[in-house]
Amino acid sequence: MDAIDTIKILGSLLGSGSLSKGSGGNVLGNLLGSALSGGGNQQTQGGGALGDILGGLIGGNAQSTSGGGMADLLGGLLGGAGQQSQSGGGMGDLLGSLLGGQQQQQQAPQNSGGMGDLLGSLLGGGSQNSSGLGGAGGLGGLLGGALTKYAQSQNADVSNPTPDKCDHLPMGVDQKEATDQATLIIRAMINAAKSDGNIDKQEQEKVISKLGDISQAEADFVRAEFNAPLDVHDFIRTIPRGMEQQVYAVSLMAIDLDTNKEAHYLAELAQGLGIEHSLANNIHDQLGAPKIFS
Repeated sequence: MDAIDTIKILGSLLGSGSLSKGSGGNVLGNLLGSALSGGGNQQTQGGGALGDILGGLIGGNAQSTSGGGMADLLGGLLGGAGQQSQSGGGMGDLLGSLLGGQQQQQQAPQNSGGMGDLLGSLLGGGSQNSSGLGGAGGLGGLLGGALTKYAQSQNADVSNPTPDKCDHLPMGVDQKEATDQATLIIRAMINAAKSDGNIDKQEQEKVISKLGDISQAEADFVRAEFNAPLDVHDFIRTIPRGMEQQVYAVSLMAIDLDTNKEAHYLAELAQGLGIEHSLANNIHDQLGAPKIFS
């Protein structure tokens, strides 16, 4: 059986923006913008800095995909962080701003709990939890690594990365742990996308068609996740302790929050994960999504 590269699949979902529309697109743009801004100088296991690698891959050599050029795709996503991509080199300016740390990041709301920079904590800047997402690189490191792998797969001048290649991951990140976490994040995004009940077979194939250079086995993996029954409580039981807030945050990427079904799903997810209403509202504030709790 062909190996399934869930890190590459995650990068494809992020890079294509196929599960992120409306408020979900803003969430993705803000989360990726902050992740790249905070991790641009982070050293990867391949020996280079994340910012240099992404800049080199995207730069002026963006290859066309089914949804447009790589620069246009990423520029649109990162536009949720207040940037506008321009064709013909604008992506370099965009990445320079983000990866150089000059992007104006949203400030975390202060409350009596002293939450501090919540977004930084979610991305791994200060979180001390039992999962690898709180360690080297955090969620931001995994998202950045996944996005790098997607960019490699879209660039004709770079060899297509194999599932066992971990050069794109931050120093200190375990390959198997990152793969398992990528699988969990993919399931979180797909479950959230299914929560409004509108992802039919045609919509599923539309999403898969935007994922770029993935194998038949990887496409079948995504189809299987779409077709699996949506059971939020069963999903919650698979989430390791310490990843609750990160899973909730990435679930926002795939929800437009324009139906009661989507809000109900998030409310169930928050309750099952033990996330208090005030903390959930703070996560929504940090990521530019409408609040669901009064």
